Amino acid sequence: MASAELQGKYQKLAQEYSKLRAQNQVLKKGVVDEQANSAALKEQLKMKDQSLRKLQQEMDSLTFRNLQLAKRVELLQDELALSEPRGKKNKKSGESSSQLSQEQKSVFDEDLQKKIEENERLHIQFFEADEQHKHVEAELRSRLATLEMEAAQHQAVVDGLTRKYMETIEKLQNDKAKLEVKSQTLEKEAKECRLRTEECQLQLKNLHDDLSGRLEESLSIIMEKVPFNDTKYSQYNALNVPLHNRRHQLKMRDIAGQALAFVQDLVTALLNFHTYTEQRIQIFPIDSAIEPISPLNQKFSQYLHENASYVRPLEEGMLHLFESITEDTVTVLETTVKLKTFSEHLTSYICFLRKILPYQLKSLEEECESSLCTSALRARNLELSQDMKKMTAVFEKLQTYIHLLALPSTEPDGLLRTNYGSVLTNVGAALHGFHDVVKDISKHYSQKAAIEHELPTATQKLITTNDCILSSLVALTNGAGKIASFFSNNLDYFIASLSYGPKAASGFISPLSAECMLQYKRKAAAYMKALRKPLLESVPYEEALANRRVLLSSTESREGLAQQVQQSLEKISKLEQEKEHWMLEAQLAKIKLEKENQRIADKLRSTSSGQGLGLAQENATGVNAAGREEASAKAMPEPAHSTSLIGILTRTSDNEVPDVESREDLIKNHYMARIVELTSQLQLADSKSVHFYAECRALSKRLALAEKSKDALTEEMKVAGQNISRLQDELTTTKRSYEDQLSMMSDHLCSMNETLSKQREEIDTLKMSSKTQHI
Repeated sequence: MASAELQGKYQKLAQEYSKLRAQNQVLKKGVVDEQANSAALKEQLKMKDQSLRKLQQEMDSLTFRNLQLAKRVELLQDELALSEPRGKKNKKSGESSSQLSQEQKSVFDEDLQKKIEENERLHIQFFEADEQHKHVEAELRSRLATLEMEAAQHQAVVDGLTRKYMETIEKLQNDKAKLEVKSQTLEKEAKECRLRTEECQLQLKNLHDDLSGRLEESLSIIMEKVPFNDTKYSQYNALNVPLHNRRHQLKMRDIAGQALAFVQDLVTALLNFHTYTEQRIQIFPIDSAIEPISPLNQKFSQYLHENASYVRPLEEGMLHLFESITEDTVTVLETTVKLKTFSEHLTSYICFLRKILPYQLKSLEEECESSLCTSALRARNLELSQDMKKMTAVFEKLQTYIHLLALPSTEPDGLLRTNYGSVLTNVGAALHGFHDVVKDISKHYSQKAAIEHELPTATQKLITTNDCILSSLVALTNGAGKIASFFSNNLDYFIASLSYGPKAASGFISPLSAECMLQYKRKAAAYMKALRKPLLESVPYEEALANRRVLLSSTESREGLAQQVQQSLEKISKLEQEKEHWMLEAQLAKIKLEKENQRIADKLRSTSSGQGLGLAQENATGVNAAGREEASAKAMPEPAHSTSLIGILTRTSDNEVPDVESREDLIKNHYMARIVELTSQLQLADSKSVHFYAECRALSKRLALAEKSKDALTEEMKVAGQNISRLQDELTTTKRSYEDQLSMMSDHLCSMNETLSKQREEIDTLKMSSKTQHI
């Protein structure tokens, strides 16, 4: 092939060389013709110059002759003027002489008139000749310039063509040398191919003998041993257990753990954002403590209060997905069933976002319509409304792609295997878009908070709430950026791991086949583990049943404890959130208390003169109350005293008047102790209820397991009867499969013979091409 290409290239270059050579001859002929024309024009120019010089000389001689005639005319006129007075004196005597002079004068006048006419005619001829000469000279000069320019251009073209011809000649010579070297190498390769063909023929003969022997041996083994070939059909091959890739599983579990941590951070940030947004609605633009907020904001606050029931399931779904990825499973899209639950939780959260979006936009419009809203704040509110729409759209886009990724585990025809890579790429793009939208929200909200802090009506509660919202948005931005970069970094691994599946197949056929494959894998692992263990002494059947019951109860109790731990962790997280909420409330109450103390101090300073009278009246009332208490004590034999702090406060003596601050401290301490006692009782009741629930659940599971074991035994009896009939059918199908394999092997041998014949033909063609190139 290479030699043929070189020959074609050489022929093309030769044709181009012949064309350029013919063009060169034509150009040379044109240049010679132009040179001859330029030489003829130069001769004509010389002749015109000579004729011009002759005419110039004639003109000079004529002018000189005219000058002489003019001088002569002047002399004759002078003589005539002198002869006229003399003629008057000698009229009589000079009549004869006057006649002679008149005749001479007429002769001279005629001669002079002829000379003047001739001079005028020569002047006209000279002027016309001069003009014609100048015109011809200008034309000849312009033509000479154009011819010289064309000659220079032709010369440049000729030089370029000659240079190109030399380059093509050198290139052709180099190509010729390369072709000669290549022809020699091809000859060597042809000799080597000849030797290889001989070796291949020997090897083919040996392989044929070996394969025929192996075929007979394999046919005998297949006829005797193999009952069924399950790799022939993709439906059966999907049930085969693939090779265990422990590194792949550990990598997938590590990635799932990282994703769980990122989702937990994201869930925490979303919870804080929605909670603090709810608090902000209660205090801006109208403080709910002063006057009631609008019905729209009340409804919006009610919806935002439900955010935990939509956001928390995202973390739970991701946790279940992480727990489903273990070292013993095969993690591909067809086996990740828990991804469907995560997709459903994400769908419910998106429904929540769609539900609150109109209220959020109307709330921002209400802020813009208030009298406190400036033009800059209105612009920020409009930007935030656009950002909230973008955020909902990005979540919808992300949910669409995650729903597509969950389809292979539920609906095998929902998503083609060729589209897995594009869907994962779109998921990464959606995560980056979510990060950009959250950054814009954080930026615009920080600008809005800065403008609101500068308002004269901005309260400390509003400033604190805005700071909390900004901190939650910063956490949300960081979480979105981390999860987007994490997914982009692992995108290639996700796409590469999609090919992990059964051997010699395109992938799992359906989720049911994948589940069956996982069951077979567990059975095979248990069987291999059982083979490795040493044989133990057999246990009696009754003792094994008792141990099984104990084992089930222990596993159930362990599951109950794990559930209790999970619930306690959830309670701890909720309590931490409530703690943060009450810390904010405490800060606001502290600020109010400081203001109230300041107001009381000012009032006490202003009313210091009337304190004595007030104290006397209080003492009098205290004495009267003490007298009444003594009377009532005498009337009742044994009064019941309260041991609480409220009872202690009511049992004050006559001389003791409790201070306002000490009374408030006592009441506060009493209620705090009461709250602690009630919370401890509540926790104890919760733990008891969880314990009882776990026991009831364990008993129900035991009952369900017993029923399942009963159903399994009946099904095994049915399956055993079906297996007998199925094995009989498989015996007939195996015979057909063996016949098909024999035909396939014969076809393979024929294809090998065809490939050898093709190699021989290629060797012959290489020989012919090398010979032609050498020629």
